[in-house]
Amino acid sequence: MVSLDQLPEIRTELFIAGEVRSTDDHLQVIDPSDGRSVVGYAGAASAKQAEEAVAAAHRAFPAWAARTPQERAEMITAALAPLEADRNATAEILTRENGKIRMESFIDSIVFAHRCQLAGGLAERVADKVTLPAPPWRTEVSYLPLGVVTIIVPFNWPMAILGASLPYALVAGNTVVVKPPPTTPLATTRTVQKMAELLPPGVLNVVTGHDAEIGSALIQDDRVKKVCFTGSPGGGKRIMAMASESLTRVALELGGNDPAIVLPDADLGPEALQKMFGGTFDSTGQICMATKRLYVHRSRYDEVVEGLSGLLSATKLGHGLDEGVTMGPLHQTRQKEYVLELLAQARESGAEVREFGEAVDGADISVGNFLKPSLVLDPSDDARVVGEEQFGPTLPILPFDDVEDAVARANDTWSGLCSSVWTEDLDRAAQIGAQLRTGYTFVNCHGAAFLDERAPFGGFNHSGFGREMGIEGLREFMDTHSVGFPA
Repeated sequence: MVSLDQLPEIRTELFIAGEVRSTDDHLQVIDPSDGRSVVGYAGAASAKQAEEAVAAAHRAFPAWAARTPQERAEMITAALAPLEADRNATAEILTRENGKIRMESFIDSIVFAHRCQLAGGLAERVADKVTLPAPPWRTEVSYLPLGVVTIIVPFNWPMAILGASLPYALVAGNTVVVKPPPTTPLATTRTVQKMAELLPPGVLNVVTGHDAEIGSALIQDDRVKKVCFTGSPGGGKRIMAMASESLTRVALELGGNDPAIVLPDADLGPEALQKMFGGTFDSTGQICMATKRLYVHRSRYDEVVEGLSGLLSATKLGHGLDEGVTMGPLHQTRQKEYVLELLAQARESGAEVREFGEAVDGADISVGNFLKPSLVLDPSDDARVVGEEQFGPTLPILPFDDVEDAVARANDTWSGLCSSVWTEDLDRAAQIGAQLRTGYTFVNCHGAAFLDERAPFGGFNHSGFGREMGIEGLREFMDTHSVGFPA
């Protein structure tokens, strides 16, 4: 068992204009597995320091934008070199501050580097032009970078999510200020700083701190041309309201209430059930694109329930650094309390709630934010656990008899991030997928592990707007520019 008292405290500061900047105040980071052990401290920037980061990015923009896209891509790729050697340490820190198991933290860092490489591969597309021939004019339409971009990332997969926007902004020719999450700042700050040290000063800056102190400088400064935010719908609304004061454009990747629809002919063998399980319960269910509502044809309902029950029964809870642990704690106490509220309401309304899993040997899951994973069987459609995003280790399973009815129920939601269809008939899957009002539809799988990262990613409705990754993700950080020549 890991001894939390013997682990070193981690300290990070700000990185602005190519230099480490110390702060008078710091954010204290607590391990969610016991709610009291100090993981470390991150610098808490003042509003003036946040403004200095924006100013540094603004000064660096002309020279960075003047480089060719290929030069920028090569420099970004070269700046990834220190991350590989630091990956084990980064994963350990992220697990301590976030709570998820070490393997997931390791993957978080790998995905960041992979997405940087994918963005670099689009360098040839940055300078694309469209020519509209005469008469009456010959007009060339091209794309130009925006300027300074602020990127605000969440606690759950901070580096992977950062990788969906940061490298695309940089390859397009923008300069960036990154704001890591205040409760999980350490691993992300280290990663960004190591990368920034190998780029020209001011091109990439990282600022940690209290939202109330630094938010205005990072969002409402006239030099900030775009804000990218990943988080809750409530947080997105606040960002959008703030940005409206300065007419700063925003891209929002917000929450999801992802439906999955299991048809009568679905393959429910061990591999399929494992995909269904992982797409729901990875990272203790704290993934925006996790399955949140599972609609199963009545003829296969018992099979799905028993299959997932078997997998859940093997869950081992404990600290994410301990051997044998398959599920860590929720990140925040208030999220644990929220999920418990949803489960209590489901029970009161008549649904059956089955809990699974046990502590790994030696682990005390009575402290911290641990919560046993659960299934909620046949709840009503108006149950809170169905209508709200749980963002925790529970899954409502709802039977259906008519596929069109299931599609209608799946679409009857505030969200629109991801969905999935499970069937052996791929034509039928495509037909149903086209009816689902989500930004991405998976077939016979669900979740980040099966995402095609060459494709654009983003949501409908209150799941946000704007797109990450792919050529659409690149263009999010550029504006069209037309030049007309008289015939």
